Amino acid sequence: MKVVAYDRLAEGPLAAYVSYDNEKIGRLQGGAMVKALGSEAKDANVVMINGSPTDPNAPFFKKGAHSVLDKKVKKIAYEQDIPDWSPDEANKKMSSAIDKLGKDGIQGVYAANDGMAGGVITALKQRGIKVPVGGQDAELAGVQRLLSGDQDYTIYKEIKPEAETTAEIAVALLKGKAIEPLTDRKVDSLSGDFKGIPAKLFDAQAITKNEVADTIIKDKVYKVSEICTAQYKKACDTAGIK
Repeated sequence: MKVVAYDRLAEGPLAAYVSYDNEKIGRLQGGAMVKALGSEAKDANVVMINGSPTDPNAPFFKKGAHSVLDKKVKKIAYEQDIPDWSPDEANKKMSSAIDKLGKDGIQGVYAANDGMAGGVITALKQRGIKVPVGGQDAELAGVQRLLSGDQDYTIYKEIKPEAETTAEIAVALLKGKAIEPLTDRKVDSLSGDFKGIPAKLFDAQAITKNEVADTIIKDKVYKVSEICTAQYKKACDTAGIK
């Protein structure tokens, strides 16, 4: 049976793999954090709340983010991998970071996805701390936090092209047709046991509240009514989302 891995690189003899350039996404996250820190970046202590150690995508996000942050900020002052991408666990680890570093010892927090960013922001608010926080995935709650100013950036990944390309590859394989026109590179499995897997890796982009209208709304990821609930109506109006 021919298997196409979707979004995550499965271990085994794959016919193809369709996802995003996850190391590049990590670099986008790191770059967005540096931009959010601005002129204070070089003196900033940053906390890293990374993804699940059992998720094959998480090491790529972390590697990409480190490649930027290690050069641009003062130091990574506290870092933890979070099992199952748990927002609750991210909240606990953020509280531990505050206990260790103090309220004035943190200038920014990298969270590997929006769910964990939500847990991080809750912990920061409980201690009266406001610093740049970023995530990934442009999930609904994350987009709302962008608009309200609680979260500084997220990573927007267009799901439709990824899904459509996966379907096209599956159909081509069923019909015995070549998939080379649908793939643009080859990758190896994480173990290194399986090499030269045909792959299509899409790009993503870092967005702030200023880009929500031209990305999330334009691409109809969510309805305006879903984002702009009563709690976020004023923030939507300010961002020109109606």
